[in-house]
Amino acid sequence: MSLARHIDPDTILQSLQEHPSKAHKHHAQTGSLTSTITPYSSRYASQQEIPKFKIPQNGAPADAVHQMLKDELDLDGRPNLNLASFVGTYMEREAEALMIENLSKNMSDADEYPAMMNMHARCVSIIAHLWGVQEGETAMGSATTGSSEAIHLGGLAMKRRWQEKRDREGKDKSKPNILMGSNAQVALEKFARYFDVEARILDVSEKSLHRLDPELVRNNIDENTIGVFVILGSTYTGHYEPVEEISNVLDKYEEETGIDIPIHVDAASGGFIAPFTYAKAGGHKWNFELPRVKSINTSGHKFGLVYAGVGWIIWRDESYLPKHLIFELHYLGGTEESYTLNFSRPGAQIIGQYYNLIHLGFSGFRNIMENCMRNARLLSKALEKTGWYICVSDIHRKKGDHAYKGPEAVEYSTAEETSADYNAGLPVVAFRLSDDFQRKYPHVKQESVSALLRARQYIIPNYPLPPKEENTEILRVVVRESMSMDLLDRLITDIISTTEHLMQADPVDLAAFQPGAASIEKARMSKGVDGRNRHKAQRPMSKGVHRTVC
Repeated sequence: MSLARHIDPDTILQSLQEHPSKAHKHHAQTGSLTSTITPYSSRYASQQEIPKFKIPQNGAPADAVHQMLKDELDLDGRPNLNLASFVGTYMEREAEALMIENLSKNMSDADEYPAMMNMHARCVSIIAHLWGVQEGETAMGSATTGSSEAIHLGGLAMKRRWQEKRDREGKDKSKPNILMGSNAQVALEKFARYFDVEARILDVSEKSLHRLDPELVRNNIDENTIGVFVILGSTYTGHYEPVEEISNVLDKYEEETGIDIPIHVDAASGGFIAPFTYAKAGGHKWNFELPRVKSINTSGHKFGLVYAGVGWIIWRDESYLPKHLIFELHYLGGTEESYTLNFSRPGAQIIGQYYNLIHLGFSGFRNIMENCMRNARLLSKALEKTGWYICVSDIHRKKGDHAYKGPEAVEYSTAEETSADYNAGLPVVAFRLSDDFQRKYPHVKQESVSALLRARQYIIPNYPLPPKEENTEILRVVVRESMSMDLLDRLITDIISTTEHLMQADPVDLAAFQPGAASIEKARMSKGVDGRNRHKAQRPMSKGVHRTVC
């Protein structure tokens, strides 16, 4: 193979545009803001790029800027075909209209927007009841910008309660630790690093169904453990972690030692799925019905069906939120209590959340979540029926059955069945090439499947399982509300045809399927590496939690 030199397209463009013979003309035409007949008759059509890193001396017509930015954004993927993300990409027109009408409202201006704040309070109450708030307890909660902020707030409250207890007992409080599985989303480890808590990250395995192992929890807790993060819906495989089983382990530990360790449930996705599906959490308790669960978070912008920008955290009772973490704010003539990491934040998403809760009601949410589960089961069964793929997720297998038994064991669905007939979990399909397929077609790589599907506009990531399982890579599809039966049929057809194409392709041809060069913006803003060079990362996968696609 001949050697080739990297070509920088930005350097070429700059050298051509700044040719000395064009310099005078160039400056003459860009000296002032002028109107244009059409956006493409402006200087940005052929004479000058849109400024990237410095503000221009002079502005440009609104229609020209709008069109140029729109053209650049056309290079993005289509949100509805972004099957990598849990974040919602569809809302009804009436909900969108309400949000647009209230885009300018700021959640920090509580005294100025009392109606919006009333809706916020109603959302907290509705969600608390969905999560089994107990009689005699006064649930307290808040909207956040997403589950990441909510997790930090929940973790910080656990840390402060632990510190206060250690102060009362006159014991050392310098070595707090918190437990989580290596399948945790990166926000959980971020909390530990940002707030000086030792993160005890426990291995997950096929034996533990790729989720937190209660036995490992028992072996890693001590008097300095401020709490345990338990995930209701792993972003890798969709499995629900066994909240009730872990709660029982902690109950027994308290009986033996007198040490009370709380649970925070990260229900970023499952918080709006488990309450509505017939499967619930597989017949096990996961919410405030368990006394050890002190706080729960969820993302309204995931299966709460709102556009990105809203999460929720709720404590089972106000006594579990340390008083000195709550700020009394005197702002713009009003006084309010606040416990958030942000101050100003958009209020439109809160209104969108309340709209969904009232418009859909319990039965509407149930219909949507059951549809998602049904479509995820269909996709899973179709993939396994080919014999080419094995699903690591198991919401398509009968309740209690977690083993792959071959394509001949795949059963057709019936109209009467519901999610209760199957293993509980998120509507996530995590799948890989079967061992038999890899033996027959060793030249076919999963990343090639992902790359070719991207050419058809689907975004389906291929990435490794958590540390200690990273030798297994999975493709993953999140089945959201907007995955219709027609789109699902097209997706199954395209996955099969793409796989067939790769089976018939020459191994040398497949070497061409590699990610494109990073943009200059990406190179300047991030020190990260792409998938091909992940072994060069400063912090390898075997160290802690790595980023999951969410």
